[in-house]
Amino acid sequence: MLSVPLRTLLPVNDDVISEVRAWVREQVVGWNLCPFARRELVNETIRFRVSEAEDEEALLLALAEEIQFLDRQSDVETTLLIHPRILSRFDDYNEFLGLAEALLADMEREGVYQIASFHPQYQFAGTQPDDPENYTNRSPYPLLHLLREESLSDAVDNHPDVQQIPVDNIALMNRMGVEKLRRAFPWTS
Repeated sequence: MLSVPLRTLLPVNDDVISEVRAWVREQVVGWNLCPFARRELVNETIRFRVSEAEDEEALLLALAEEIQFLDRQSDVETTLLIHPRILSRFDDYNEFLGLAEALLADMEREGVYQIASFHPQYQFAGTQPDDPENYTNRSPYPLLHLLREESLSDAVDNHPDVQQIPVDNIALMNRMGVEKLRRAFPWTS
């Protein structure tokens, strides 16, 4: 039997970025899951970067590089660091988040940047895997979203009711139901 190396089975970076960009456009912005994302998408201030990392150390290095990139590039508002080759299991990804936060602390960037988490199998604590609310944080690939803390604070301060955002998102997911969500998020099946 002919064996095909795993690397050839994985999508190329342009395809990965296209899928994630479509998710941001169609679900995140289109469904208004994040009312702050539209402006950044329209202004093209979102950096989409695919990491080739195949282990946690390489992913931490890529994350450090993105933090340094944002330090240098004030015109880039946020980075989506997509890592399709590592942390495909949500439990592993969730454990890695502690290392990512520790990296922010080690680089003395706590309060400068915040990491938001998205994963194809995202599951909030206290929920079942198929609960609709989990879809608010489900993405085509595992990714780490680096946000500028100051910009996020400004956006939150200027929003009429930021506490209502997750409530509205959960209500939308529940109205849509799991079957419709599975069709809209085919990578979660």
